Amino acid sequence: MNKIRDIFLTIIFISIFLMIYIYYNDIQFKNNPLSDDVKLKLTKKEHYIRNLIIQKYGFDLKIPIIISDKIPDNLYGLAAYNEGEIKIVLNKNRFKESEDYMIDYVLPHEYAHAMMFKLKQFPKQNGGHTKQWQNICISLEGKKCDRFVNHNDIVMGKLNFL
Repeated sequence: MNKIRDIFLTIIFISIFLMIYIYYNDIQFKNNPLSDDVKLKLTKKEHYIRNLIIQKYGFDLKIPIIISDKIPDNLYGLAAYNEGEIKIVLNKNRFKESEDYMIDYVLPHEYAHAMMFKLKQFPKQNGGHTKQWQNICISLEGKKCDRFVNHNDIVMGKLNFL
């Protein structure tokens, strides 16, 4: 009987320790910016995409990239256009799941939306995922340039969480 009790108590202590550890990591991630390593990868990818834009479209598109934990969790990122100003917002919480996905898939996807804004193309068809958008996304070497996605992926106008 004592052996079962000892095993049970050991499992409880290990579980409590793991819960505290997970909670601590979540708080650390939430209260601190992205790591320097992730920021460097993001900056390199941004420069790479901007160089593709220069090569393929003949102009540079330098726009702010904002990392925010205030956008809905169902969004990985978004391109926002407001009175001529373009921004890309990336969901900080999604970096915790997969920084490579955010950098290699989401950033080019959102840059393709930003390019559409720059070209003064504001189609509402399929949430902005038109054939023209898809072609731009592919030209920016996006890895996810599907046209048939959730219509709520594009946000235009003022955003109260920026």
